[in-house]
Amino acid sequence: MTRMHNPPHPGEVLREYLGEMTITDTASRLGVGRVTLQRILTGAAGISPDMAHRLGAAFGTSPEMWGGMQLQFDLYQAGMNKRPKIERIVFQTNGACLAA
Repeated sequence: MTRMHNPPHPGEVLREYLGEMTITDTASRLGVGRVTLQRILTGAAGISPDMAHRLGAAFGTSPEMWGGMQLQFDLYQAGMNKRPKIERIVFQTNGACLAA
């Protein structure tokens, strides 16, 4: 599976779905607070599983679509951070673990 280069935050995609709807009206229809929705739209917060279900029901999409976008965004961001050297672990057929 190839990784998307710098995927957008799901809030950017959600903003396109909203069109001319106001944040206040959309938040009310989703049953969440205005600040909660605003934080997602600005990228300050991510799409939770609960929100993924709400968005799926509201827009006729799947929760997996929203959750998948969030996962791709999070994985890309995590991959951009410097990580310490991690030693590979190899399992043998006898159940022993060895460093590679």
